Amino acid sequence: MIIPVKWNEDSVLMLDQRLLPTEEKWLDLKTYQDVAAGIKDMVVRGAPAIGVSAAYGIALGAKGFVGTGLADFQDEFEFICDEIGKTRPTAVNLFWAIDRMKRTLEGAISNGHGIADLKKLLVEEAKLIHEEDIESQRLIAEFGGALIEDNSTVLTHCNAGALATGGVWGTALGVIRGAKNQGKNISVIADETRPYLQGARLTAWELVQDGIPVTLITDNMSGHVMKRGEIQAVVVGSDRIAANGDVANKIGTYMVAVLAKRHGIPFYVAAPLSTVDLNCPTGEEIPIEERDRREVTHVKDIQLAPEGCAVSNYGFDVTPNDLVTAIITEKGVARAPYTESLKKQFES
Repeated sequence: MIIPVKWNEDSVLMLDQRLLPTEEKWLDLKTYQDVAAGIKDMVVRGAPAIGVSAAYGIALGAKGFVGTGLADFQDEFEFICDEIGKTRPTAVNLFWAIDRMKRTLEGAISNGHGIADLKKLLVEEAKLIHEEDIESQRLIAEFGGALIEDNSTVLTHCNAGALATGGVWGTALGVIRGAKNQGKNISVIADETRPYLQGARLTAWELVQDGIPVTLITDNMSGHVMKRGEIQAVVVGSDRIAANGDVANKIGTYMVAVLAKRHGIPFYVAAPLSTVDLNCPTGEEIPIEERDRREVTHVKDIQLAPEGCAVSNYGFDVTPNDLVTAIITEKGVARAPYTESLKKQFES
């Protein structure tokens, strides 16, 4: 059972995903600043995991408040939320978790709770967010697993497994695990996912741990294996889904979706409703993070590109909704028109 982030009473534990698959190391983060750095520096990554980590970081920061005045506590809380909100702009789960922690504090203050109680309630809410995330993954696995036919090979891009969530199931890999639990014979082809190699380092590692057959390919090989008839479905996660069903995910996802459409292969997106941003009308409004050029020019300390070469390193791209066969959430399977089907899931 993989759980990448844990509450540890006076700290937050994070499995350092930057070191996988060759080293399993846990970081013991003592302050909210440490948690924020862990999110920004990709110690933990994946939208649901970022949301859980943000909630724990806020709870940890609030717990460390040493003053006695409620107004000062509220000011410090808002500052902590602002600092954590600056870490990763694309993943909407980050802001969803921050808003939920803010609502928890507001409700507790309106009910007359003092600072000691507020600290406890914020920790409890963060733990609840984590528990709910794991349960939502279980449901995504159940709904999504039913869509995958027996004897299928599934292509996935990046890592949307237990490492990218609160743990246990994952979203895209949760669908694969769900299909396996339903007795189906499933194998996986994993894109390496340049430049950060989440597919090679993380997805392949998770599947090997589970004993699920996995073949690693380079990103530029996916069209070839589709043309050869080796892929029966594509399943990916998401960092933000717009109200119209446009999907932001790791860079390269759009290319995979275009290829899947060309070859008549269903393209599924698995994500909890906390990843759906109904306030974002289309994918055009989703901010796209740009990351350090060194991720492209180097692999660890090995330089691949010449000095002076310009580098573009977009962290995400947006797949238009017409390329998406279905979106799988904990409420079920949404299909086009997504403006209607996703809204209904929030109402159910």
